[in-house]
Amino acid sequence: MDSVTLPLLEQAINYWRNVSPSVGDECRLCPEAAALATPYALMIMAHRREIPAAELGDKARAALDGWAAAAGR
Repeated sequence: MDSVTLPLLEQAINYWRNVSPSVGDECRLCPEAAALATPYALMIMAHRREIPAAELGDKARAALDGWAAAAGR
């Protein structure tokens, strides 16, 4: 995967939220969804619909790769 789009991140975040729902009184996201939420928020704030996959941190990349493997992408 060379680039990552907002809809792709949304799908991956929703996948991880379904696999591991929020917990605690603060409704904390699972580590995978939280790792993807940061680049998602930064993209929205910067009005970017797509970023190079290389811009993702290690945890976000691992979460995205885990989702892609589970989704057969």
